[in-house]
Formats: sequence, structure tokens, C-alpha cells
Amino acid sequence: LNMKLSWLVICAGTLFLNPVTADCNITSQTVICEESGKSLSNIPTNLFQNVTELNLNNNKITLKDSDKKILQSFINLTELYLNENMITALYNNSFYNLTKLLILDISYNHINTVHNTAFAGLNQLSVLNLSYNRITQLDSDLFTSLKSLTVLNLQYNFLKSFHIKSSFKLTKIILAGNPWTCSCDLLDLQIWLTASGVTMENENNTTCTFPKNKEKISIKMAAIQPADCKMEKDTSENSVTSISAIKLKSSTLLTALTPNNITGNNGTHPELPLLGKSWTFLAGVLGFVLSTTLLIFTAIKCPTWYHYLISYRHRRLEENDSEMFEQEFSADMSSYPTVTGTNNEDPIVIFEKIHAFVPAEDGFIEDKYIDSYVTEES
Repeated sequence: LNMKLSWLVICAGTLFLNPVTADCNITSQTVICEESGKSLSNIPTNLFQNVTELNLNNNKITLKDSDKKILQSFINLTELYLNENMITALYNNSFYNLTKLLILDISYNHINTVHNTAFAGLNQLSVLNLSYNRITQLDSDLFTSLKSLTVLNLQYNFLKSFHIKSSFKLTKIILAGNPWTCSCDLLDLQIWLTASGVTMENENNTTCTFPKNKEKISIKMAAIQPADCKMEKDTSENSVTSISAIKLKSSTLLTALTPNNITGNNGTHPELPLLGKSWTFLAGVLGFVLSTTLLIFTAIKCPTWYHYLISYRHRRLEENDSEMFEQEFSADMSSYPTVTGTNNEDPIVIFEKIHAFVPAEDGFIEDKYIDSYVTEES
């Protein structure tokens, strides 16, 4: 009885020190843990550290930072299955320290972003499955660190083009089910598929989606002329160069017109900020306000100026004008009836008095009413 009790204590202590789930199968060579279909949201921590094969498919794992730290402890891991989970992005160093990993399956997730160094450290990786995700773009340097990669599965994503380097070596690639656009952006992939001798699995279903005239044609056989692409590339480069030159000239002119520094209160020379587009809008608003004000002022003042100019008709008489005035005035005076009982020289006297009413050169004006009063008194 004591022997049985001691064996039970030893077994319990072993389980306590080395916790392991009931789904882990231990052999002399491998430790296989089956944790699929358990609605796990995190990678479990109660696993053997020397596990070599880990199956976590059909769960709710999102591969958070805590999950990545747990994975880094499984340094002997050779196969990792994370398919059918809820992973949306693969960030940098997601599988760091798994230097012995050979197979990585992340299919049937919601991945739409893959960072450039997401697979850093996977020096021995041979099979990578990224199928049935939502990937729209992959960088050409993403797989350069995977020197041992032989099989790449990218089928049923949202890839329209895939720039790949000629040094990239594979034995099999799966690209079916993507909306490929058979244009110049796909030329690099087409050349690589032909030159590398790689096997493209399910080639009949790996066809162009755009343009319409190349629909249902294999991306490997679609007619894409390198000469046309070269001309298009040269044209785009020239346009970019001309735009860059214009921007450079504009910035140089702006720098030349703008003073580099202004002396501040503390004696330093802070640089002036570059002019933006707001000053042009401000100048336009100011010009509009000034012009509107000028038009309103002109519309108000024009009638006054017009009446002033019309009424300003008088001018100084010249010498010949004075002689004509005397003749006209004499003719007008002759039309008046003569008064009986007066001397014949009276009209002349009256004329002289009236004529004397014209302003003299000394600046004084005689009052005819005063003269008439004097005449009556005399």
C-alpha cells in the first residue's frame, strides 16, 4: 500500500511540474499536441516546452503579442497549424525563434496585412500556406529570408499583381482563385514563372480577370509585350522626372525669395516657415473686398460728380469777348422804350452807369441801387 501511495505522489508531482493536456501524444521522438476545435482565444501555456508538432486549428486565436511570446518558447517546433482561426494581420517577427519550423499553415483566416519581416527567423521553413485569406498586396522582399522555402500557397486571396525577384526559388506555387490583372504589373511574375521552371499547380484555373479581352487566359500565357511595358515605364519615369524638376525649381525660387532667418529676441536666427496656399486665398478675398468697395463707392459718387461738372460752365472773359458783350448789351438797351421829358443823353448816362456795374480791375463792384438813389436825390 505504501508503495502504491508513493507512486501516486511521484506521478502527481510529475504532472504538476510538467503540466500537459490530455490531447498531447508523447513518443520517443515527438510530442504532438492536438488543441483543435476548443474555441481557444490564446495559445495555451500548459504544454510541453519540447513540443515538435502543434495543431491549433479551428479556434479563435488572433496571434497577439502574448501568443507570440508563448510560441517563441517552443524552440523545437517543426510543424505549426494555425488554420481556421481569427488572425487578421501578420506583424514583424511573428514567428521569431522558431528556427526549426518546417511547415507553417495559416490558411482560412482573415489576414489582409503581411509586414515585410513577418517571417523573419524561419530559416528552415519549407512549406508556407497563406491560402483563403484577404491579402491584396505582397512585398517582393517578403520571402527573401526564406532560403529553404519550396512550396508557397497563395490561392484564393485578392491579389491582382505580384512583383517577385528572379532570385526567388521554389518548386511549387499555387496562385489560383485571385483576380489577376494581366497588364505590365504582372510581367515580372510571368517572366519568373517561365524562367524559374517552377510548377504552378492548378494552372488552368489561374487565369486573368482583367482586362476583358484576356479573361479566362492563363496568367502564364497571357500576351504581355515587354516592349510596350518598357515604353510605358519610360513615359511614366519621364513624367515623374519633369514633375520633380518643376517642384525643385519652385522650391528653389521660393527659398531664394524667402529670407532664411530672422533675428529673434534672444539673438538666434529661426528659419521662416515655408509659405503655404492659405496666403493666396487670403489675397483673393482681400482683392474681392477692395474691388467691391470701390465699385459701391463709385456708384454712389458718380451722380454727384456728374452734376458738379455740368454746373461748372462759367469761365473768364477774354478781351474780344468783352467787346462782343458791350455790343450785345447796347442792342438790348436800345430795345427798351425811351422815357419822355428826359434829356437825350440820359440813355448814355444810364448805359455808362450800368456799364460801370461790370467788375473793375480793382476788385470792387458798384451797387446799382445806391446809384439810382443818388440820381433821384440829385
